[in-house]
Amino acid sequence: MSDANKIILLVEDNDDDATLTLRAFRRSHVMNTITVVRDGIEALDFLFARGAYADRAGVALPTLIILDLKLPKLDGLGVLKIIRADERTRLLPVVILTSSKEEQDLISGYTLGANSYVRKPVDFAEFVEAVKVLGIYWLMMNQSPPERIP
Repeated sequence: MSDANKIILLVEDNDDDATLTLRAFRRSHVMNTITVVRDGIEALDFLFARGAYADRAGVALPTLIILDLKLPKLDGLGVLKIIRADERTRLLPVVILTSSKEEQDLISGYTLGANSYVRKPVDFAEFVEAVKVLGIYWLMMNQSPPERIP
């Protein structure tokens, strides 16, 4: 799969943060398709081709999941736990991108199998740089696990 075809799943309920993240990716010249879902259940529906995303059955999984922690319906740690428990998604790279400064969130994220934990910078320029580095590393430099189609 070419770099441009690698899909990013952004799990973010805050419209401003989602817009900011999308803008930061554009400014960093990340041209990948970015799908935004607004809660933990919608994220799982997307990944497992259920409900409104049933038409995704047989479609490649995202190359990267960017996951907020504070989400409605099912929080980010709950989503991560389910992702890691399922054979189809166990190896997907998951980056927690959150404003949480709670040490327990950091510990729980890594304990449940997050590949990275990034605190959202307050300053836009710093945020763009953080997203740029994420994009470069996870989409261009990182060797992804073999593709699995559920």
